Amino acid sequence: MYADNTLTPREAVRLCALGTLASGPLRYSDLAGEIRHFTSHILGPSLDVMGTSIELLKYEGLVTAPEGKGLEDNAVLTITDAGREELSTLLTARIRAQSNDMNKLIMALKFRFLHLLDKDDQLDQIDLLLEAAEGEVARMQSLRNHHTTDPGLLGVWLDYDIDALEQRVRWLNDLADRLEAEGT
Repeated sequence: MYADNTLTPREAVRLCALGTLASGPLRYSDLAGEIRHFTSHILGPSLDVMGTSIELLKYEGLVTAPEGKGLEDNAVLTITDAGREELSTLLTARIRAQSNDMNKLIMALKFRFLHLLDKDDQLDQIDLLLEAAEGEVARMQSLRNHHTTDPGLLGVWLDYDIDALEQRVRWLNDLADRLEAEGT
């Protein structure tokens, strides 16, 4: 992880692999295909995330091939207890308060696998996402205020971006309210 306890691109792929296996065993090639499919649809083709090795997950004891070797024989892989612990750590990592494709991937992965956490951890993650979104709103609003009198279309574009961010904040608040209501 980065020093601020946010995920690196490599860890985002680990989250995708471990979360996918937490839903059920898969053959090595199917897991690799699922990771590639999901990450490339969010990021587009990216060397940052395509180089992560499933074999490394096996070596670290996070996944196992109970009846095979792995890549060589396209074995069925399952997540281990250590893999579940790592998945929980990755799912509860902070998210950076900046909008970029890697953050979009991490947010998508969090929402894809959020149900694997207990309710309190789910709410904590929504709070982190809410904090990041509110930070983005403040940052964009500050930029908008600084360029209020500028000619051109920057102000119109910033207004559009701020509206989208404010909609995300409302959606996250509504989601947190729904989760809290389910827990009562």
